[in-house]
Formats: sequence, C-alpha cells, structure tokens
Amino acid sequence: MLEDPPYFLKERALRLKSRIRVDYWGIIFIALGLGFLQIVLDKGERDDWLASPFIRISSVIAIAGLALAIYWEFKEKDPVVDLSLLKDRNFGIAAFLMFMVGVVLLGSTVLLPQYLQLVMGYSATQAGLAISPGGVLVMCLLPFVGMLLSRVESRWMIGVGLAITSLALVHMTTFDIYMDFKHAAIARCFQAAGLAFLFVPINTAAYAFVPPTKNNAASGLINLARNVGGSLGISLVTTILDRRSQFHQSRLIERATPLNPAFNSAVNSATRLFQSGFAGNRPYALILRNLQRQAENLAYIDCFWLLGITFGVLTPLVFLMKKTRPGRPAVAH
Repeated sequence: MLEDPPYFLKERALRLKSRIRVDYWGIIFIALGLGFLQIVLDKGERDDWLASPFIRISSVIAIAGLALAIYWEFKEKDPVVDLSLLKDRNFGIAAFLMFMVGVVLLGSTVLLPQYLQLVMGYSATQAGLAISPGGVLVMCLLPFVGMLLSRVESRWMIGVGLAITSLALVHMTTFDIYMDFKHAAIARCFQAAGLAFLFVPINTAAYAFVPPTKNNAASGLINLARNVGGSLGISLVTTILDRRSQFHQSRLIERATPLNPAFNSAVNSATRLFQSGFAGNRPYALILRNLQRQAENLAYIDCFWLLGITFGVLTPLVFLMKKTRPGRPAVAH
C-alpha cells in the first residue's frame, strides 16, 4: 500500500489548488451580458430595435448579465475581470478614452468605405485604395510617436491626437457627391494622423499607476473597452445613417413639386438627356436617384459631425489625468 504523502506536500497541494481557483460565476455572467449585448448591437437595426420581441428579451438578459457581473466581480476575491482597477483615476479615464476610440475608429472605418461605394459609386477595390494610405501613415507615425513618448508627457500627446482626429472628422463634413479620389484619400490620412497619437499614449497613461502584478488584468479590461466601443460605434452609425437618410429624403422630396421652378428645370434637363420625344417617367426616376444620393450624403455628414464633436468634447478630459513620467514604456497585450 502507498503511504500518505508528507504533510508539507499536502499543504503545498492545497495552496496550489486555491491559487488556480476559477471564477466560474463571473465568467458565466460576463459571457451572458456581453454575448447578448453583442446580439442586440448586431441585429438591433435590422430588427427595428425594441419593436422586436427577440431584441427586447436579449436586452433584458444583457442588462441582467452585466449587472450581476459587476456585482459579483466587486465582491469576488479573485475576479476574472478586476473592476477595482477603474478606481485609479488614470486607468479609469484611459479605459473610457479607449472605449471612445473604439466607437470613433470602428464607426468611421465603416462609414468611409460605405460612403465611397454607396454614394460615390466606387468599387470595393477603389474604396480600399482610397483608405489604404491612412493605414500606411499610421504605421509610419507609430515609431515617431514612440520616440516622442520618451520626451513628452503622454497626456499632451493624447490631447493632440483627440484634437487632430476631431478636426479630421469635421473636415469630412465637406464631402459631397462630386468630390474626387484625392480628397477622400487626404481626409483619411488626416484622420489617421490623429489616431496614431492615441493608442500608445493611452496605454502608457493607463498603466502608469497600475501595480505590475495587475498588468494582465488591466490589459484585458482595456481591450474589452475597445472591443465593446467598436461594436457600439458600428451599431450607432448604422442606426443614425438609416434614420437621417429618411429624414433628409423626406425634406428634399417636399421641394420636388411642379410648383418649384428648380424642379421643373431639372425635369426638362433630364428629359433632354434621353434624347427622345417621349421620355416617360425616366427623368423623374433619374431625379429621384440623385435626390436619394443627396439625402445619403447629408446623413453621412451628420455622422461625421457627431463623431467629430464627440472627440472634441473629450479633449479636456485628458487633463484630469495625473502627470506621468516621460519615457515610461507602455505595457499592453
């Protein structure tokens, strides 16, 4: 028969078992909350949001799951998501800023290719070529930003990044259906220049006062904020586009009557384009299509205004952070 293991081995096994204790309830609550929140954000616009019973049920489950997850994680000794990190002022503000970067980055990344294809009539390849210089510019600027962090406080760099991105998005409100390829590419590069000053400085400011033993937990929370923000940003701009397109189209149609001399002139010009004595309803169809493009253009401009103003309002928030020492490396995963 095997003898019982020595006492110190039993004690070590018990310590090891307690050390690998898994927060199962936290994982379950977070999975329910975030999983159903993702369903609501992805399918909400297509199913008309709360008009759909499925979306209503999913929303209730998401809210309940997230509320239980927050309550459980705060009382748990070894939580799977350490929400107590948000008590640190720098980390809490940085997590919120990363959330908003996700909203604006993913939202604008969806908007620009859609605008170029649906409004401007670009092919997918042409739209990709228009926005690709922005990605190249970010890659070129990141080493420069890293060098600046050794000399400049991260708060100032975040403020510069927010201001540039805000101005770039406001600049995109000058888009119209007659702009050229160069205008779209430059606008994307303008926005990319601001985004390059955000990711590394925000991470640097976030980890400045986090204990090294909690770097992994902090990294998970920062990434979670960015991912949830991205999902929310895509859902937000999709909803705004749909609603504002309908609004602008209804307002433009109000002026498309025979009592409007400009409308009659447009009909006559469209009729001459068909070079036919009897053009039928084709001139009206052409005018309607142009009107719809104008309404879509105005809806995209509304979205750019919203995202640009949001980033501009966030800029003063940066200076609520505590000062950080230049040259401190960012810790991120």
